[in-house]
Amino acid sequence: MYDISTRKRALALLAQGRSLNSVSKETGISRAAIRSWQHRLEPLPGPATPDPGPPADDSAYAYMLGLYLGDGCISAHPRTGYYLRIACADAWPDLLRQCREAITKVRPGVGVYAVQKQGCSMVTSYSRHWPRLFPQHGPGRKHERPIVLEPWQQAIVDAHPWEFIRGLIHSDGCRITNWTTRVVAGERKRYEYPRYFFTNTSTDIVRLFTDTLDKVGVEWKTLNQSRAAVTVSVAKKTSVALMDTHVGPKH
Repeated sequence: MYDISTRKRALALLAQGRSLNSVSKETGISRAAIRSWQHRLEPLPGPATPDPGPPADDSAYAYMLGLYLGDGCISAHPRTGYYLRIACADAWPDLLRQCREAITKVRPGVGVYAVQKQGCSMVTSYSRHWPRLFPQHGPGRKHERPIVLEPWQQAIVDAHPWEFIRGLIHSDGCRITNWTTRVVAGERKRYEYPRYFFTNTSTDIVRLFTDTLDKVGVEWKTLNQSRAAVTVSVAKKTSVALMDTHVGPKH
């Protein structure tokens, strides 16, 4: 069941001259559903939506939680519901795909669509249950309030630590390749070495990241810098290899 605002947005895209196929691809809504709304916009009345319970897929939720803590927000909808939005940079189209897939695995049947912004797409989904699934939601910026996982969230992260780490890296982290040169036997040679970085202004979110790295045996250190945000570096060869096995670069 799609809410009325989602239906109106899909029809507004059609009114711009877009095809059913292109609107379906952008919003994640079937062409049959959009076509039916051209004849009946208002949803049929039905019973109140029950609480659907815990996440349908714990692994997808751990990844989605990392994305949300990094680049996500929840905002109230005028009609007793909430929008979940997660920003995904256009530079990494597969990130957008993985984000959409995670949402649909966590809450099968919800509508998911992307709203294009400058340099990024806001992956958006409407549900009255998002604040219960992400109790870190609250007024103001995340770094201005405590961010603590509920026991049931921590249990999921403990069971799927790499998915949580991957979500955090995909939101506020990166994998880069540095290089240097050395003279060996009279010949200058170039050496490349990859490393991972994670940057966030919330010390609570940084602690969740580093605590989880500790649990999977990844060595890390924080960088000295003047800005308020904290940057965590993973540079040890064995730790980078672990990250490459379970996380890898964004693409």
